[in-house]
Amino acid sequence: MGPRKCEVCNEALSKYKCPSCLVPYCSLVCFKKHKEIPCAKPVSSEEKSRISGLPLMSQVTGDLSPVPESLVERPLTAEQPGDVLQKLQLEAIASSSEIRDALKDGNLQKLIYNIDGSPDAENELDKAMGVEEFRTFTEKILSAASASSQL
Repeated sequence: MGPRKCEVCNEALSKYKCPSCLVPYCSLVCFKKHKEIPCAKPVSSEEKSRISGLPLMSQVTGDLSPVPESLVERPLTAEQPGDVLQKLQLEAIASSSEIRDALKDGNLQKLIYNIDGSPDAENELDKAMGVEEFRTFTEKILSAASASSQL
């Protein structure tokens, strides 16, 4: 693979690569221009699909199969301040081996993905509450959150 075109000026052939992000450039002038905006080392495609393509749940359960990111954006708001979990409650949920084990269930993962990816999440949540394993999962979460708030 021979020299490529300078990605800064797009005119000359590149002789160098940025040590941080590996962008090809042709001269000190182009290097300085490139460095006006901070750059970072590129992430390999394997690493990228492992990290950014997976939701946190898959990282927790160890399931490395790619999962589509949610296509529905929702504002992060709560009607009542009491509806927001405190840090201690979130930590209790995240550290619960019972919850982590439940998240390994593929059917439960699909239910959660359907809720998260639905434009009508409330309706999907209502449907999921009709499934025994999802109801059991939510009870485990509520139990962990309420136990930690009692401390």
